[in-house]
Amino acid sequence: MRIGVVPSLDRSGGGIYQYSVTLLSALPDALGETDDLIVFLYGGETLPDDLIAPEIPVAEMRAARGLVGAVWYRLASVLPDGVRARVRGALGRTRDARAHDAEDRPVDTGWKAFFEARGVDLLLFTADSDLAFRCGLPYIVAIHDIQHRLQPEFPEVSADGEWERREYRIGNCIRYATGVLVDSAVGKEDILATYAPDEGIVSIVPFVPASYLREHVLPGQIDRVRAEHSLPVRFVFYPAAFWPHKNHLRIVEAIAGLRRDGLDIPTVLVGANGGSALRSDTFTDVMAAARELGVEDLVLYLGYVEDAAMSVLYAEADALVMPTFFGPTNIPVVEAFKFGCPVVTSDIRGIREQVGDAAVLVDPRSAPSIADGIRRVWTEPLLAASLTEAGYAHLAAYSHEDFTARIREALERARPRIAPVGEPR
Repeated sequence: MRIGVVPSLDRSGGGIYQYSVTLLSALPDALGETDDLIVFLYGGETLPDDLIAPEIPVAEMRAARGLVGAVWYRLASVLPDGVRARVRGALGRTRDARAHDAEDRPVDTGWKAFFEARGVDLLLFTADSDLAFRCGLPYIVAIHDIQHRLQPEFPEVSADGEWERREYRIGNCIRYATGVLVDSAVGKEDILATYAPDEGIVSIVPFVPASYLREHVLPGQIDRVRAEHSLPVRFVFYPAAFWPHKNHLRIVEAIAGLRRDGLDIPTVLVGANGGSALRSDTFTDVMAAARELGVEDLVLYLGYVEDAAMSVLYAEADALVMPTFFGPTNIPVVEAFKFGCPVVTSDIRGIREQVGDAAVLVDPRSAPSIADGIRRVWTEPLLAASLTEAGYAHLAAYSHEDFTARIREALERARPRIAPVGEPR
């Protein structure tokens, strides 16, 4: 069986990029004896250096776009964020209505021919995509969340047509899938309750630390990163793009409250702050709040840092502080476990099950609750040490070997549903 992989390698995608890289690194060991891979990249994307292998062919997909896709590809690169969102929303609403009226899968014959000409039997998408259900081939797709259904009050999943776009894309991805990958039992439960697919196609593949993170950080590396970014001696850490659901604002409010109580706790933030008007506005609001609350000197924003620096930040931080509203689970939690970094995170369904006893759980809607969680880890060495040990123990259930085995199992479950190339699908 030839498996075509369509990863999402836009680094600004954060967790989806990390997941894509980790899945790509695991796939060679997850294949059957007669399987092989081909990787399909969107225009401008490249594989990370450590994933390039001469025996794995790579093909670019931009040339296969239809006329509408080609025009949209060019327009999307020059339109202002707000205009682009409204156009995509209108397209989403039109497609959504068409999908519900049609009995048959909406197949793009150009894409189908493109993949079949390369001998692909099964496609694997590392994130939901229109191309998955329009490609005309069997496919496995990773669905990372359905928050537009669960928490539509957040504008990043609902405003300017985003709800309709997500519903069209995710709903059809699940409806026509040969297999669906989810991060947790909670994620599976949500998808079964909302979209009611055949339970047999849904495979649970828990997140593992990103494959590029190096567990053993050399002293020279630490010194270099500390000097380059002027890191304080002690700090808490949060790697996340500036979406409202990431909850940066309440972290700022929490450390302002701690300062009023006489406790200064430097906070290091990394992650994308552009690419959309909403993300830019959120970043501006967070930094303005830091100034207004008198903690600008405690908030150190590093931007989007190199992979090697991420290992140092996890290893050196006193805690990961992640009071996000979204799950079901999150990659930074298991990355913190890998580096012995204590975790302060949200007491919400999904995350609660992910961390067990290996984190201090806080109410993401309450800055005082977040402040109390940070204070406890910062001032109680025994608690911090116990969280470190619990994190190491918990990580045993999230090994790369287990991740690979679960991907292999998902591929095996898909095989009976796949017709070889050339036979009717």
